[in-house]
Amino acid sequence: MSTKVFLIFAGVLWGTGGLSGALLHNLTGLHPLAVAAYRLLIGGVVATAFLPTQIRRIRFTRVVIRRLLSVGVLLAIFQASYFGGVAMTSVSLATLVTIGSSPVIIAVIGAVRSRRLPSARTMVCIGLALAGLALLAGMPSTRDTWQTASGILLCLVAASGFAAFTVINRVPVLAAGPTISLGLLVGGVVLLPFGLSLGMALPWRADVLMTVLFLALVPTALAYGLYLRALRGASAVAAALSAVLEPLTATVLSVLFFDESLRLVGALGGLLLGVALVVNYSAESGSAQGEPALPGPRRGAGVES
Repeated sequence: MSTKVFLIFAGVLWGTGGLSGALLHNLTGLHPLAVAAYRLLIGGVVATAFLPTQIRRIRFTRVVIRRLLSVGVLLAIFQASYFGGVAMTSVSLATLVTIGSSPVIIAVIGAVRSRRLPSARTMVCIGLALAGLALLAGMPSTRDTWQTASGILLCLVAASGFAAFTVINRVPVLAAGPTISLGLLVGGVVLLPFGLSLGMALPWRADVLMTVLFLALVPTALAYGLYLRALRGASAVAAALSAVLEPLTATVLSVLFFDESLRLVGALGGLLLGVALVVNYSAESGSAQGEPALPGPRRGAGVES
């Protein structure tokens, strides 16, 4: 499948993560950080179990270890900061700030490194995405000015973590599967002490266990694996823009299955997000966004051929 298809699937699968995470919280009463710890840890365990041959072939050089630690820590930072931002503001505002600012941060990094402004197409895509997210999320009421500012700061930290995750993984060290499976394990271990301190006891019921497995596998291991695979042939900004499918998918699923209504303003926001994605994906991957497509992992970098 093409790079664009991988990015679309990743964004859509991420859109199921918020709903399944909220369902797990409702079923168990777990703190969001405990949910995030389960998400990363179990996703990493199961994904690693499915890749025994690739894992055994890894040569854990200093470069490989550094990359896996970076991936795991950035995933943990993203999850913890985002959930912290949600707790201090609201889901809609946290999603708007986190997903909306990620491509902006990446575009700024690219402009500084290349010493040239982003392409007109990139700027149009980012502008449409930001406008669409703002309309889709609405302008949520806030409780306290300082609390809201702190929450937004946490969301910017989350966005920076996702941006850094995207940028560093454009240069692959390992194949996408081992990178994300072991990276999720590292991230889960990082969040585990926080989760344990907040309580991680799960009732042994079929609905709870199925929800945990779905959250860990579909919007986590599979979605991030597809995203890393697509990063080899897409620009960082184009890849980050695929994340706007997350709130769009979540909104559609909420309307279809949870009897939530979508106002005209929200529908217009969804339309703008769709236009942003069409403009983004209508370009050829990589060079159309001002960044060359990257080759696969170098021989001997970490996985033996």
